[in-house]
Amino acid sequence: MIPKLDILRDRGTMLSRSRQFFVDRSVLEVDCPILSASASVDAHIDLIPATPIDGKRFLHSSPEYSMKRLLSSGIGDIFQLSHVFRNGESGSKHNPEFTMAEWYRVGFTFPEIIEETIDYCRLFLGDLPSESITYRQAFLKYAGIDYLGISEIELLKFLERKEITVYPEIAKEGKEALLNLVLGLIIEPHLGKHSLCALTHYPASQAALAKALRIHDEDVAERFEIYHQGVELANGYHELCDATEQRFRLIEANKMRLQMGKEELPIDENFLTALENGLPECCGVAVGFDRLMMLRHKTSQIADVIPFVWSNA
Repeated sequence: MIPKLDILRDRGTMLSRSRQFFVDRSVLEVDCPILSASASVDAHIDLIPATPIDGKRFLHSSPEYSMKRLLSSGIGDIFQLSHVFRNGESGSKHNPEFTMAEWYRVGFTFPEIIEETIDYCRLFLGDLPSESITYRQAFLKYAGIDYLGISEIELLKFLERKEITVYPEIAKEGKEALLNLVLGLIIEPHLGKHSLCALTHYPASQAALAKALRIHDEDVAERFEIYHQGVELANGYHELCDATEQRFRLIEANKMRLQMGKEELPIDENFLTALENGLPECCGVAVGFDRLMMLRHKTSQIADVIPFVWSNA
């Protein structure tokens, strides 16, 4: 493998090339704060708190809420390359502090943002072919189950047959957690073996910040993730613009956090006010810069592509 200092020099080059990627597309760079008094509420993402003299704040897990406030003000297409933070996420592919490229395109269609995300990944990985498969198709193809009709009990039996041990708390988290386990352990290793694979149209129950729609017998979210060699690289949406629906989803996420024994997080009223004032029709995506660097340099350890890991920072 290339010596680490050479990888870090290449990291600097790729940060510059990333910025040029967006400049060439007339996407404006912004620099939103990493600390906020409110929080991005997600049942499965825990934030790192900070305690300045004026009260508790949180290190952001994404600049999304602030960027959407700018979008609502009429700023147009924007991107941010920033450090983001997630509490307790440490491992070969995870560091509690990592680098994310996030951008929003006003007026883009769902297929257009997928294609642009693939182009960004090619900046790091070369001219790979691309393919697309829906969430439901992937479950049928690689797990042999239709997620839409299967029950929690049947999912537990399926995992038992696959000799996959579930963690005790999973019963509190419900069907979505079981589906995530199947996705992560059985399906993801097949995705993008020799290509950049877009996994699209997640269940509407996993919409998070995405628009939902009905296709035949299925309620789906216009959400996608990009994979290469089984590694998740990007998570994108046709963005939800409805403030009422967004508030409901945030409240539900907090309810799930409480069921999982986690603390409730403060809802960002500034973000919801921005949606009420009018978020333009747009698509957005967040891409893991460090994971792209890992694949670029053929390493399975995030420590090889960042200056210092959490334990040595």
